[in-house]
Amino acid sequence: MSVFVNRIRSFFMVITDNLLSSLLTTRSHTEEICAPLQTEDYVVQPIVDVSPPKWHLGHTTWFFEEFILAKYKAGYTRFHDDFAYVFNSYYESIGKRVVRTNRGNLSRPTVSEVYEYRDYVTNSLHSFLEDVDDIEIRTLVEIGIHHEKQHQELLLTDIKFILGNNPLLPEYNATFEENPTVKLSSKYITIDEGLYQIGFKGDGFCYDNELGAHKVFIEKYSIAKSLVTNKEYLDFLSDRGYENSLLWHAEAWDWINSDNIKMPLYWHKVDGEYYQYTLRGLKKIDLNAPVTHISYYEAFAYAQWRGERLPTEFEWEAAQQFFDWGLRWEWTESAYLPYPNYAKAPGALGEYNGKFMVNQKVLRGGSVATPNNHTRPTYRNFFHPQLRWQFNGLRLVKNK
Repeated sequence: MSVFVNRIRSFFMVITDNLLSSLLTTRSHTEEICAPLQTEDYVVQPIVDVSPPKWHLGHTTWFFEEFILAKYKAGYTRFHDDFAYVFNSYYESIGKRVVRTNRGNLSRPTVSEVYEYRDYVTNSLHSFLEDVDDIEIRTLVEIGIHHEKQHQELLLTDIKFILGNNPLLPEYNATFEENPTVKLSSKYITIDEGLYQIGFKGDGFCYDNELGAHKVFIEKYSIAKSLVTNKEYLDFLSDRGYENSLLWHAEAWDWINSDNIKMPLYWHKVDGEYYQYTLRGLKKIDLNAPVTHISYYEAFAYAQWRGERLPTEFEWEAAQQFFDWGLRWEWTESAYLPYPNYAKAPGALGEYNGKFMVNQKVLRGGSVATPNNHTRPTYRNFFHPQLRWQFNGLRLVKNK
């Protein structure tokens, strides 16, 4: 059994009675996220990085069917023989799959059929897990729960991109608060130089990319207590930051010019004033909310303009106990790489994180779209540096 499985063995000995409840709650919450949608919203795929909501519903269901029910439940009959082909994401070792760019072409299966599929698999899991005490199976269920929580966040951000690129800029949910006002602080926390332990250690769930806890020597630094706000970012725009090539990486400069990037994603300038498309519709920019939907390229350029820099993921983790986090995924200056002694999970689950450890940047923290009980100080998110559709922001570190 892999290190990945062993790390959460003791966890299940403590909370096995809560596993089924957590599973059912998670499955239900995914459907609650989709409740405000109209049928036509379920199939749209504006760009390759955004998957249709219907596909998320099917994929998170396929995960449980493929890795648990089909493998461990005696006599299990798949809901549909072709659904593995339709809803596999990137698991090369599992079999063929629909090309990612074609997910939006799947008018069939219908939305109602996908919901029937979800009910079928959820009910099968329910009856199967009531009498199962096998640690390996329960470990896979826990991974599946957190996998679905990841897709709940992706559902919200993908829905926002779908609706935010609709010319009507429709409202998704009038109660979703994505721009809470933050308590502004000009203070920086100074962290002394020394050895700091990085990575997950102890009981409880984590992903394999958090394992390999190790010590890192960090020089003395000062990190901001607050995230950068919309007001502060507007000053960057006013100073024509997007036109100053000296602030940008060469690759980033090519990107903003080829894609005509002039402001954060979802920002609109109307009659001289800035507005932002939100899940509550088009709203005037809240100056005291943390800036969001910016790429690593933009975060880096802004930090350059301020004469400061982004933290490394190690600096962020060493200091996180001294500031509030969780409103925005925070870009770091760290490449997404394996920790020392990192070991991939065996089989297909080894494709979950390890295969992506190249050409991506680490983000830390969490966002307003992150589900409850899903993030922690050691959680390592990762995206390509140009991507902006997640709730990404930044926190600064002062140069010496």
